[in-house]
Amino acid sequence: MSSQESLFETGSGATPRPLADRMRPASIDEVVGQRHLLGRGAAFREALENGALGSLLLWGPPGSGKTTLALLVSGFTGEHFVRFSAVTGGVADIRRIVAEARSRRSDGEGTLLFVDEIHRFNKAQQDAFLPHVEDGTVRLVGATTQNPSFEINPPLLSRCTVYTLERLEPGDIAVILERALSDSRGIEARGRAPDGEAIALISRMADGDARRALNMLEFLIASAGDREIDAATAGRLLGSSPLLYDRDGEQHYNLMSAFHKSLRSHDVDASLYWLARMIGSGEDPLYIARRMIRFASEDIGLADPSALTVAMRAADAYRFLGPPEGDLALAEAACYLALAPPSNSVYLAWKSAVEVVEREGSLPVPLHLRNAPTGLMRELGYGRGYLYAHDTGGDPVTHSNFPEGMREERLYLPGGSGREAALAERLERWLADRERLRKRRISREQRAEEGGETDDRV
Repeated sequence: MSSQESLFETGSGATPRPLADRMRPASIDEVVGQRHLLGRGAAFREALENGALGSLLLWGPPGSGKTTLALLVSGFTGEHFVRFSAVTGGVADIRRIVAEARSRRSDGEGTLLFVDEIHRFNKAQQDAFLPHVEDGTVRLVGATTQNPSFEINPPLLSRCTVYTLERLEPGDIAVILERALSDSRGIEARGRAPDGEAIALISRMADGDARRALNMLEFLIASAGDREIDAATAGRLLGSSPLLYDRDGEQHYNLMSAFHKSLRSHDVDASLYWLARMIGSGEDPLYIARRMIRFASEDIGLADPSALTVAMRAADAYRFLGPPEGDLALAEAACYLALAPPSNSVYLAWKSAVEVVEREGSLPVPLHLRNAPTGLMRELGYGRGYLYAHDTGGDPVTHSNFPEGMREERLYLPGGSGREAALAERLERWLADRERLRKRRISREQRAEEGGETDDRV
C-alpha cells in the first residue's frame, strides 16, 4: 500500500474491508488512547512534527494501534509505505523491497518499511535490515508484542527508538465502538444498535484490544438481525472472550512474577487472583506448581517445612485429577504458601555455599572424613580421628568438617519466624557447646604435650 492510497478505500467490486481496518484513524488527532505518545507536547509527536523521527520500534499489546501509528507516520512524512510481515516474509523479500526503495530514493521519494511481528525474525533476518537502516535507504518501523530487550538484536535495537503503546482502557474502547456506529466508514446496524450496557460489555470483553472489539461489534450486529441488542443478548452471542496471554512471551513472566510477589507479601487474595489469571489464560498448571515448589524452598524454607510437602502434593494432585478439579489443589497450596511464616535463610545459605565453593576450588577432603574400606586406606590415615556422633553422649563433635586449612563458614543463618525460631535457638546452643568442648580438648592436648604424652582423640 503506497502513501497515495486511501486508508479507507474499498475498491470497485471488492469485498468490503473488515470494520477494524475501515475505522483506522485518518489523523493523529483521531487516535483514541496513547496520549503519552500523541498528546500535545509528547516526545513522539514533537519528533514527528519536527521531522526528527528516525527508525523506531512500536511495542505494545494486540489492538493497541501499532499498525495505525505506522500508517500515520507514513502519511505525515509523505514516504512510500511498504507493509511486510515477519510471519510470511523472508530475507529474499527484504532484498527486493530494499532494491525498490533505492530506486525510489534516486527519484527523491523515501520509503517507510513497516515490519509487523518483527520479533518473529531470527538473528540473521534481523541483521539484514542493518545496512539499509544505517544508510537511510528505508525508515524501519517495527511492531512487536514482545519485549524488544529480549527479542530484538542489540545492533538493530541501538538504531531504533522504542516507543511503548499502552493497553487501551474500556472507556477508550467504548469511544471507538460508538464512532464505528456513527461514522460513515463504520457499520450500519440492520436492527437496533447495541445499547450502552452492551457497548460496555464489549469494551470489557475486548481486554484492551480495539481490533477485537470492532470484530465483536461487527459479528454481533450481523448475528442479532432485528433483535434488540442488550447486554444479555451480547453476552449470549459473543460467549466468553479469552484473556490476553503469551506463554512464551513477557506476559508469561509478568503474571508469574506478580503471583510470586503476592505470595511473598502474604497477600492470599492477590495470590488467588493471579493464579486464576494464569489458569484462565491457558498457562501450564504444572509450571505453576513447579514455581510454588520453588517458592516453598526459597521463601519459606525451614520456617515451615510442611510448605514444601503441600506444594509437592498439589502438583501430584493435579497430575492425578487434571482440570478443573486439580485447580483447587493449586489454589489450596497457594493459600497455604501465602499464609506460611517467611524465611529465605535456606536460599541465602545455599547461595553462600555456592560462592564459597567457587572461591575455594577443589580442596581435598580431610582424612578423618574419608571412608576406610581397605587396610591400605586405614594405613594411610583414612578415617583416623573421626568421632562418631552417636558415641559422644549427645555432645557435638569437635573436629572440623571443612577442608583442612579452610576456615569454618557460617552459611546457614536461621530466621526468627515459625519453626526456624526453635532451630535458631538449637543451633546457637550447639555452636556454643562445640566451642566449649573444643577449648577443653585443646587444653587437654596441651597438657599432654607438656607431659610428653600424646592424645590422638581429635
